[in-house]
Formats: sequence, C-alpha cells, structure tokens
Amino acid sequence: MREELHYRIALTFLPLVGDVAAKKLLEIFGSATAIFQARRRELESVAGIGAVKAAAIKNFRDFYRVEAEARFLQRHHIRPVFFTDEDYPARLKHCYDSPVLLYYKGKGSLQPEKVLGIVGTRRPTAYGSDICREFIQAFAPHGITIVSGMAYGIDITAHQAAIGNGLPTIGVLAHGLNRLYPAAHARIAAQMLETGGLLSDFSSGAELNRQNFPRRNRIVAGLCDALLVVESGSTGGSLITADIAGSYNRDVLAIPGRVGDSCSAGCLDLVKQNKAALVTSPEDVLRMLDWRPAAPAAKPVVQSRLFHSLAPSQQGILDILSAHPQLDIDELQYHSGIARSAMAAELMQLEMLGLVRALPGHTYQLIST
Repeated sequence: MREELHYRIALTFLPLVGDVAAKKLLEIFGSATAIFQARRRELESVAGIGAVKAAAIKNFRDFYRVEAEARFLQRHHIRPVFFTDEDYPARLKHCYDSPVLLYYKGKGSLQPEKVLGIVGTRRPTAYGSDICREFIQAFAPHGITIVSGMAYGIDITAHQAAIGNGLPTIGVLAHGLNRLYPAAHARIAAQMLETGGLLSDFSSGAELNRQNFPRRNRIVAGLCDALLVVESGSTGGSLITADIAGSYNRDVLAIPGRVGDSCSAGCLDLVKQNKAALVTSPEDVLRMLDWRPAAPAAKPVVQSRLFHSLAPSQQGILDILSAHPQLDIDELQYHSGIARSAMAAELMQLEMLGLVRALPGHTYQLIST
C-alpha cells in the first residue's frame, strides 16, 4: 500500500498539473492520496482542472520513479515539506505560485523570525563584494537568516559572509539535491547545513537547464521579508527575482553604484522605476524593516514557566510576543504560520491563563511579571 508521501511526490510528477492546480485540488480533497483516489468526474468538476488534467491524474502510472525518489530522500536524510505541513514556510505559503512540495536538507529553521534575500550579479566588482560582506557583518547582532541562490558572485559571497558572521543561511537550488551546481561551492554548502540548509522544489531526477532559474528565483523571493539587490546589470536573474519579490509585496532594496558602471545599471534602474528603495548603509535596511537586535537566547518568558502544559504552538506565540511590544492577529499569524481560526483560539486560551492581554484592533501583548 502506497503512503501519502508517494502520492505527494506523484502530484509533482503529473504532466499539465502545476503547483497552482495542485493546491486547488488539495483544497477540495484534503490530501494527495484523496486526489489520486478521486473519481474522474469529481476531478473534472474542480474549477480549472477539466477533462485533460483529470485524465493526467487518473492515467498516472510512473510510481516506480516515485518510489525511487522516496528512497533517495530517506537515504540522504532529505526532508520533504508539503504545502499542508505545519513546517512549510509561512512566508512562501502566501505566494500564489509557491511549490506544493519542497525538499530540504539542513538543521536550520524554515520559519525564522527575520529573513533577508540577497541577490546580485555573477561577476561583481570588488566594491560590490566588499559592501555585501560589510552589510552582512552589520546584520550579525540581529539574528537575520540570509537567503540566496548559491550562484557565483554576490550569491555565494552572501552565503560565505553569513557563515563567517554566525548567521543562518539557506541556499535555494535550481536543481535536485542529488547534485550541487556550481560544484565549486560544495564546501560552503556543507557548512551551510549546520545552521541553515539547502532547499529545492526539484526532484533528484530533474534536468538542470536554463528554465530552472526563474523557478528557483520565485522561492528566493517568497522566502524572504525583503530582498536586497547588491549589484546587477541591466538584465539578468537578480532583476527577475526583484520583480517577483515586488509581486509578492516584499520590500525590494537596492544598493546604488557609480553612474555608467554596468554592474550598477540594474540597481539604478530599480530605484529610478520606483521598484526598489535606495539603501546606502545596513542601518537603512534595519530601519526600513524595523529590525532590532535579536534578544539574548537565554532570556526566558518568565510567567510562562508557571504553566508546564502549554502547547508548543502557544509557547511559540509567547516567544514571538516577547520580541515585540505588541502585534495584531495578522502579524502573529504571519510570524507563527498558525491558521487564523486556530490563532484566535490559542490567544483566547493564553488570555484566560493571564499570559496575554488583548488590546483594541485585534492587537495583543505579552503580560510580563
């Protein structure tokens, strides 16, 4: 009998059924298993599916490939993260074309409090590389997770600088986790696994081709709170990522360069077209995002110690509120990944325990002792 994991993988192997359609089917049927077990007529009745996609589901027979992928994941300790899983990145979940299935290897969290995407040209100037490192060094006290695409140039400089300054960093790959491109970054990738990780929506059998990179870029854009473009030519993947980030309502920030410098043309165009805010210092980034230094790890939530029966989700809410003077329910949902209906119930319970105070406008704050 096949497991739910096999059907989840199979869902990503279906011809003609992409991530948007797959998530629509999940809304109706609740699980990948139920999708494959549904009758053709039931599938056809789902808006946007129709006869052709329903036939692709009912005619799928490539389970040998699916089972090989499942064995690969187990053998290499790769975690499959499905769209309906609690640990699916909350930021990415709100993007309409987010992947239905992610593959993750690493010890770092996919739900960090602060995430900055950093992208740029594959052929940076010395100025661009230096300023990338200087910004990340200044971010060290703030507990920011750095996300980039593992490419040559600014991407790998950002990953290296994050490691050097004790910050978690996540590399998003344009291929499966059975390889690393470029191979020259293998040592850095191994270091990243300790506090961050490697993430992809490609299976191990996927071919590496040019079309993979925009697909990778949407994950970089969706994972972050804001995207920083360090250096970019007038065309290229960094500008594609910036456009996607803007479409996801992420803050896009650009470091300016010298007028007439080809490596600065893209950043200057982003600012000129009002697609990005101009930043000239790390403090500009921190101020725009209202990011303060991370609280010391040993600092406890004093009053919550009295209640040993708190659920992990409730403790998570308290931890989030301990780092902010007050947050509304939408912000709490965003930081925690908890569904709004469940969040309301958790907050009511925490109010009854005397740990949280409700304020006007569905805003909440921690009650400290």
